[in-house]
Amino acid sequence: MSRMGNATSEHINMAKEPDELLGVPIHVTRAFLPPRAEYDAWLDRVYESNVLTNNGPIHKELEVTLQQRFNVPFLRLMSNGTLALQLAMRALGVRGKVITTPFSYVATTSAILWEGCEPVFVDIDPHTCCIDPSLIERAITPEVTAIMATHVYGIPCDVEAIQEIAAKHGLKVIYDAAHAFDVEYKGRSILSWGDASTLSFHATKLFHTVEGGAVVLHSEEVDKQLRLLRSFGHVGDEHFCLGMNAKMSEVHAAMGMAVLPHVEELIDQRHAICGLYDRLLEGCVTRPGLPDGTLYNYAYYPILLRDLEQREAVMAALSDQGIFARRYFFPSLNTLPYVQQQRMGISEEVSERTICLPLFPGLHANDVQRIAQIVRSVR
Repeated sequence: MSRMGNATSEHINMAKEPDELLGVPIHVTRAFLPPRAEYDAWLDRVYESNVLTNNGPIHKELEVTLQQRFNVPFLRLMSNGTLALQLAMRALGVRGKVITTPFSYVATTSAILWEGCEPVFVDIDPHTCCIDPSLIERAITPEVTAIMATHVYGIPCDVEAIQEIAAKHGLKVIYDAAHAFDVEYKGRSILSWGDASTLSFHATKLFHTVEGGAVVLHSEEVDKQLRLLRSFGHVGDEHFCLGMNAKMSEVHAAMGMAVLPHVEELIDQRHAICGLYDRLLEGCVTRPGLPDGTLYNYAYYPILLRDLEQREAVMAALSDQGIFARRYFFPSLNTLPYVQQQRMGISEEVSERTICLPLFPGLHANDVQRIAQIVRSVR
């Protein structure tokens, strides 16, 4: 399902010269900054209130706005996406072993380890690059209490199969939805599934607050626990539990409010750039697929090359021209030196063959054509 059925290169921002002519390096992403006057207007409100943190008025407004945007019961802002994962686990009482994906950013595994749990890796579906639900049940033992799956590149996991497995075995489900802002599946937000979903609002993301994140929950009791954990575990002078400082500041929330009105246009531009890449690279590379019923956000443009050697050659050829793709996601997390080694053949192969090409609003069509030409030239 397309987000904008008639996306064309006309939607790519053609106002500036190509980066090649400007002599500007092209990185895999470039943070979007809203017009200065719009951000300044939100900062004026910060100065007027003289509230900089501790659940200030802009913080509250952003929470409510996002909660309504996604039509979810509870959404709480966090200072970053990694703490969002950790506190979601803690609020849900996750202990012991956690089934998870080896193909994600390292923060997914890091959160499990920081919470004193043990990751149990399950290999991925080669079509979507998300965790393969057909392999989950055989990894379940009495010590497993949860499943933490990632909507990789914003591509939805098989949420229905995972929900069925979790219900059968009494497991909590946490989705790392760091890449999945505004993604919908079968007519509703992807954040609707699971016991919790977490978002990253890092500056490199589609929607950002410079640094930040959020947790989406579906239980009032768990939400109450999360709010305590986020704010040192106390309300006033009454202490309830061990907590930490994971709150978002007013300045970061202000950036989020300034960015939010631009998100649809940012997605439209990303869609157009992806469409141009698709046409220029047709028959040359393979790409992860979207489940039927997905309304996508075009957060990344991953390509799978033939093998490790071609991947290295493509990255070197791009780098020689000042173009910096990234190995998202490498290494396969089951090979990290501080986890118990488990062979994950598909994830390890995919992580060796995959790179993400530059994708951000304002990337000139001429630069997209140049990038695609370089990729096609490497055999």
